[in-house]
Amino acid sequence: MQNVPTHIAIMMDGNGRWGEKRGLTRSQGHFAGSKTMENIIDASLELGVKILTLYAFSSENWTRPEEEVKYLMDLPVIYLNEKLPKFIQKDIRICVLGDINGLPIHTREAVKKAVDQKSNNSKLIVNFALNK
Repeated sequence: MQNVPTHIAIMMDGNGRWGEKRGLTRSQGHFAGSKTMENIIDASLELGVKILTLYAFSSENWTRPEEEVKYLMDLPVIYLNEKLPKFIQKDIRICVLGDINGLPIHTREAVKKAVDQKSNNSKLIVNFALNK
């Protein structure tokens, strides 16, 4: 395929507002965003994109309500535990940009597990920007 960018970066912004506009909770909006993220990863693979960077949680997000931040810290654990086997099978490498030391331990452990799992996979590199 011609004219496929090597690297695509996406700021995942507005999922909470998207949910609220549809009568859902902000957390339900964030969950829907994770499903969209999965579609973007699959499409990137199909198109032959080599690097996908997803800005998932900025350091400014810590100022959000405590319940929302807790959900946002639980979401990578849920998502990565579910999707990691698929990523390995599809030759996807997970990398993280940002200071994961500032994340709750359960989030940090899930992220480290995903990064360490198949660090030599090379069909698609997915960078998750967290706490950056």
